Amino acid sequence: MLNTRPSSDVRGQEAELEVSHSSTTPPKMEVRGLFKTFQVQGKPLMVLQNISFQLRAREFVCLVGASGCGKSTLLNIVAGLDSPTAGQVLVDGEGVAGPGSDRGMVFQGYTLYPWLTVSENIAFGLKLRRMSRAEQRERVNYYLDVVGLTQFAKAYPKQLSGGMKQRVAIARALANEPEVLLMDEPFGALDAQTKEQMQQFLLRLWNQTHTTILMITHDVEEAIFLSQRVYVMSRCPGQLKLEVPIALSTQRELETKLTPEFVEIKRQVLHALREDD
Repeated sequence: MLNTRPSSDVRGQEAELEVSHSSTTPPKMEVRGLFKTFQVQGKPLMVLQNISFQLRAREFVCLVGASGCGKSTLLNIVAGLDSPTAGQVLVDGEGVAGPGSDRGMVFQGYTLYPWLTVSENIAFGLKLRRMSRAEQRERVNYYLDVVGLTQFAKAYPKQLSGGMKQRVAIARALANEPEVLLMDEPFGALDAQTKEQMQQFLLRLWNQTHTTILMITHDVEEAIFLSQRVYVMSRCPGQLKLEVPIALSTQRELETKLTPEFVEIKRQVLHALREDD
């Protein structure tokens, strides 16, 4: 059974975005009773068991769990890249049957096309949608500015740092203006300093764009720092064992991680993860 524990309420007056919803507000995305079983050497292996949760519009939600608990499998199902054994994923009340422009995806690895410039990478999905050149140019320029890479529009991926590559990947996903942005450990391959810089960047971006985000990570501090709610997954078969509301101001700095409120939330999440050990 999913458990919910309240975190300390330290809402700041500076918070740029406060997301509040009545109980009657329909969810932006909903996962209902999701199961996933693979066949391994002729035997069934259940990796996801009865996963259910919702995302409201403009929410930032993180899923944390140990390696192999099924986080990436769950995200792939939400993205339409895999199918559940049972259950359903809905976006704006419509069932997900495959990949779609209503969901954008950012992966851990660098997925830019090396033969395309930064601008061309961002425009890739827009071309597939047969958007006019003028519209493409306007949208690409806008998201180049949003991620702070306007001066690198004509650069190629090999000329960029790891953090810059992930900014381009995020811009490419946002350029399609998805209803939900899905992120699969997007900063997992970065060094510690760049990772912290990208966390700050993503939080500012979320406050600016109000995009609904579902992100998976094994980094507990990252999940708490970025999100409004954290779901803790059990070991395989993955289940949602705990929901932790993150009642911190959306105006967060790296020093936020040192506050008593943050440390207490981290303790709750780590305790839930260690219960499986």
